[in-house]
Amino acid sequence: MRVTYELPKKRGSRLLNVSLKGRSKRVNRSFMGTFSLFALLAVFGAFMALPLVYAINNAFKPLDEIFLFPPTLFVRNPTWNNFSDLINLLGQSWVPFSRYIFNTVFITGVGIVGHVIFASAAAYPLAKHKFPGKVFLFQIVVLSLMFTPVVTATPNYMILSWLGLIDTYWAVIIPAFGYSLGLYLMKQFMEQIPDALLEAAKIDGASEYRIFWSIVMLNVKPAWLTLIILLFQILWGTDGNGFIYSEQLKTLHYASNQIILGGISRAGAGAAVAVILMSVPIVLFLFSQSRIIETMATSGMKD
Repeated sequence: MRVTYELPKKRGSRLLNVSLKGRSKRVNRSFMGTFSLFALLAVFGAFMALPLVYAINNAFKPLDEIFLFPPTLFVRNPTWNNFSDLINLLGQSWVPFSRYIFNTVFITGVGIVGHVIFASAAAYPLAKHKFPGKVFLFQIVVLSLMFTPVVTATPNYMILSWLGLIDTYWAVIIPAFGYSLGLYLMKQFMEQIPDALLEAAKIDGASEYRIFWSIVMLNVKPAWLTLIILLFQILWGTDGNGFIYSEQLKTLHYASNQIILGGISRAGAGAAVAVILMSVPIVLFLFSQSRIIETMATSGMKD
């Protein structure tokens, strides 16, 4: 009679078998399937890039090509006259163009920094602390996402007028501090941080401010990097109409609108300034895209 003995299974053998079974279920995509997927993505990517390509080509078109019907996508006779006309128009302005640049950079920079700090500080107790009215406050934040800036323009104007901030930089900066989408985004990301990590920091003697700046803000880096891009697009393109009246406090977007409204002869200069304005957010996104993807890929934490 033949006797066989079964060796005891190791503790990790089950995990090995599960992992091997998981590998066997991996979907293998054929070459044609991969090629078709990339071809489809390339078509959609090219379609989404058409407005940008059209705007760049318009900046180098002479006036006869800009008003050509049907319009052409690519420029036929490229010229730099639109940019030279833009420089001449800026030189004739009684407010230096550098003043418009300073106003836009100041409003955008202060608005972004302030909003990230305020949104993060408000989201931290909503995500990691328990207090009466917490659910109700967050429901108000979610409800505020339904209202467009046009709906809240009149209440904002009344409040800012009561505070005496009309016709100042703060008339545009302070409403940016209360951008509810940023608070919602930060709160959702902070909820993913394990409570055990914060409790360990408290046991080590870290204060709430130390935990917030050294642990929470570092782990929600994808959130505030994404928030910077979103708010930069809003503040960079604002003209401050209805809140700012002094010409010395106007922004680049207002100056570009004045150039475009100058008539048909300024259409080329308007196309040139449009490309200049859109290039800054695009460059910012290109430099921060890889960082955002990297931080989002490595930010998953579980208890």
